[in-house]
Amino acid sequence: MRSHLTRFLICLLLAGGAPAVLASSHREAPGITKTPKVDATDFYAFRSYEAGRDGFVTFVADYLPLQDPYGGPNFFALDPQALYDIKVDNNGDAKADLTYRFRFQNRSKDLALQVGAEGAQRTVAVPLINVGPIAADDTSALNRIETFTVELVRGERTQGDKLRNASTGATTFEKPVDNIGFKSLPDYEAYAAQRMYDVSIPGCATAGRVFVGQRDDPFVVNLGETFDLVNLNPLGPVDGGTDTLCGKNVTALVLEVPIACVTSAGRPVLGAWTTASLRRETEDGVIWTQVSRLSAPLVNEVVIGLKDKDRFNASQPRNDAQFLTYVTHPVLPELLQALFGVTAPNLFPRTDLVQAFLTGVPGLNATATPAEMLRLNTAIAPKAAAQQSPLGVLGADTAGFPNGRRPGDDVVDIALRVMMGALLPLDVAPSGQLPYTDGAAVSAADFDDTFPYLRTPNPGSPASASEAGCH
Repeated sequence: MRSHLTRFLICLLLAGGAPAVLASSHREAPGITKTPKVDATDFYAFRSYEAGRDGFVTFVADYLPLQDPYGGPNFFALDPQALYDIKVDNNGDAKADLTYRFRFQNRSKDLALQVGAEGAQRTVAVPLINVGPIAADDTSALNRIETFTVELVRGERTQGDKLRNASTGATTFEKPVDNIGFKSLPDYEAYAAQRMYDVSIPGCATAGRVFVGQRDDPFVVNLGETFDLVNLNPLGPVDGGTDTLCGKNVTALVLEVPIACVTSAGRPVLGAWTTASLRRETEDGVIWTQVSRLSAPLVNEVVIGLKDKDRFNASQPRNDAQFLTYVTHPVLPELLQALFGVTAPNLFPRTDLVQAFLTGVPGLNATATPAEMLRLNTAIAPKAAAQQSPLGVLGADTAGFPNGRRPGDDVVDIALRVMMGALLPLDVAPSGQLPYTDGAAVSAADFDDTFPYLRTPNPGSPASASEAGCH
């Protein structure tokens, strides 16, 4: 359900003679374009592959797309009037059994300077979010303090218990300010590292970890040429194109939880997704309206029809039968056939896609209730970064996508190949074994192999030429 590929489908539709539609990357549905602070861009769930942490699951929910590092003076705070949730189904019924709920608070310190001649000075509020350099342990020059809480809500309850700082017992955590630039933040890595917390999780004997902050956008895709009526070579080299998102940032919610605290007895397979909801004042009180939903990548972009994209964002996995036709009779393979002369699979209904998108793969990560969730079999051991295949299960690496999703999984190439029939026999998918690619390569080597895995965000002004541009 990744938001970068909206234009991919739209350009294909244009090629087929459909009416022109205005859209943009990272914005997968018309409604979410109005509220970018609650636009989920990527979701990851994987067994932690940091050394010594294989007994944990890491969830990453990325929000607020297309952040230019120089996007001041206000930069990219999240919305205090929103709920940001990471939801987990641990019994296979497509309902959230555990919800990790993030709420944000943004406090202005109202820093001011004395301006004017002596005896006639005025105290004037500064227009910037900092008035001097910010050290790792000294934020006195920071004009806006961003904090957050995380609440664990169980089942259908509306309230739960807060996670606590394992060292201090505090329930409020600090979100680092965005990477304004080298002069403001001489050592951003050290500054952000002090805001990565060990946390006590209600009902869990072992501490987890949490971090919320700006990161280098982990998604890799060749957007520019794709948007130019798919002006690329889908059968060319996997690294023959450009990562258009290189140099952009996102805001990541990263939570690491012990496996024993997120699974139920005898059920190692999890279904997980992230949602964002906005606060609405009504005559009957406050209600929360879900406006964003994301689990497996690319679903709302290249599977769900334009007319239903907003409805998908507002829906729950247990109600996904309403979108079944988009999976059993997908449009994308037919359009690729028209554009490139390849042959779309001729098996209908597409039971292979039902497994990939709605039920999980038998023997790998299947669950009972059909629903669009990112499924992770926590009984499968993680692989160290150096041993991971970017193609995940298609590359004989069952610890990767679609068994969960790691940052280094090349989900665009995987999705293209599966949509064109990589899981089907040649008699019904004669072009199914071709190495489809968007030409923008990604692997685990592009990320850290320790928490929070996503790399330091691109700075607004770099310290040197070597720090400019893409990481």
